[in-house]
Amino acid sequence: MQAEDVVAVLRACGETTRLRLLSLLSQSELTVKDLTGILGQSQPRISRHLKLLTEAAIIERYPEGSWVYYRLGEGSSARIARDALLHVNQADPIVAADFDRLAALRRAKATEAADYFAGRAETWDAERNLHVPETDVEAAMRAMVGNGPLQSFLDLGTGTGRLLEVFADCYERGIGIDASGDMLTVARANLERAGITNAQVRQGDIYALPVTPGQADLTVVHQVLHYLEEPARAIAEAARTLRPGGRLLLVDFAPHDLEFLREKHAHRRLGFAQEQMQRWLEDAGLELNAYNQLSPQRAETDKLSVGLWLAKDPRILTDLPVGTENRELA
Repeated sequence: MQAEDVVAVLRACGETTRLRLLSLLSQSELTVKDLTGILGQSQPRISRHLKLLTEAAIIERYPEGSWVYYRLGEGSSARIARDALLHVNQADPIVAADFDRLAALRRAKATEAADYFAGRAETWDAERNLHVPETDVEAAMRAMVGNGPLQSFLDLGTGTGRLLEVFADCYERGIGIDASGDMLTVARANLERAGITNAQVRQGDIYALPVTPGQADLTVVHQVLHYLEEPARAIAEAARTLRPGGRLLLVDFAPHDLEFLREKHAHRRLGFAQEQMQRWLEDAGLELNAYNQLSPQRAETDKLSVGLWLAKDPRILTDLPVGTENRELA
């Protein structure tokens, strides 16, 4: 950064309320409403500080329905802010009180998430019990992908954020995308409970993803495609998230004939054949590297099989325009 840019960042950070905001946003994604409750200041005042920090590229904003979530960013300006936060005494009475109120807010949100999920538990459990154990599916996903390291991990249709937890030891930065604000509330609570600070979730359309194309090392679409009217379109959009050499992992049901899933669980597709999925991947410009099918035990005739397709972007890094090689997933 140029010297004047560094000075601009320091000026943006150099105010007590903004430093308190940065301390909080380094720990969690929060809305204006959350921050006004924690700091006890007016909404216009908090919004003004957030605007200054956003303009200085220190924090990032992510609209989600009628809300906007804020988080400490990942770029050069944010790294200067993180360095400044290292010198803040966490035992300072004002800072300590902020974090106490943040902890109380997290507990309240965890309760809200648990109440929502409890309302869906019967349907959720019924679907999970239809196929081979989820632990077996997750183990197969890890075995197929390997242990990384991954700079950027993208989970499409993240739901409860489970895969952000499963792959947490593999990636430097993870992002989960889901269309449901209620499910994102559950996911945030789960990530905070698990102590995962290098992942975040965002609301978005799987057909028009709110991320920079060409940056993900690994993108996963787990048990989502059977809900969609246009699975091929979603696969093509997922393929656009990959960097050269990046991989796309698709996990979904193998073909079956359980028609009640259309009527009671909003399924649009009754599973996918290996050949069909391969054609869609090839149409998206990807190469299928591996396929695995997990089938139930012979005694479990009522269980569904699950397919795993791992594809790769065949481009090499030198295919990228000069200057774009090191851009981060945004």
